[in-house]
Amino acid sequence: MKHTILVSAVFVLVICALAAGCSSPAKVEVTPSETPPPASTPGISTAVLTVVSTPVAVETLPSEQFVDLALTKQRPDSTIHLLYNGGKGEIFVQNILMKVTRSDGQVIQQYMNDGTRKPRRGDELVIEGTRGTDQVQVFLTSAGRTYKIIDEPLWLTYL
Repeated sequence: MKHTILVSAVFVLVICALAAGCSSPAKVEVTPSETPPPASTPGISTAVLTVVSTPVAVETLPSEQFVDLALTKQRPDSTIHLLYNGGKGEIFVQNILMKVTRSDGQVIQQYMNDGTRKPRRGDELVIEGTRGTDQVQVFLTSAGRTYKIIDEPLWLTYL
């Protein structure tokens, strides 16, 4: 009796497997398409440089990628502080770069955490500014795309 139940159960399973189509895979042949080699011109290098484009205009992050950044210029030492407060899109953030063009012409750029790990809430960039007006640009790489999210002049306010 038990032998009959076992044989019929195995038979039903084999029928189900055959009906599902998993008894033999379909043979699929993939043939790569051939691309002709580029014609080389004597004396011209065919090396290609990979350049990460930086946005020209300030862009708004998509709402699901929004993060909060606080940019300030401190008195009395004129240091420029960028504080990362996280936000809805913090899981997408890969890197943050602050570029400061000081009033004396010097350009300083610095990555948050120097690229060793993703930014975390409470991380802060501090760059030495001047007593004049410094131009600050902040670039955020989120979900594989780089956005310029801040581009503004900073000056000391005397109250």
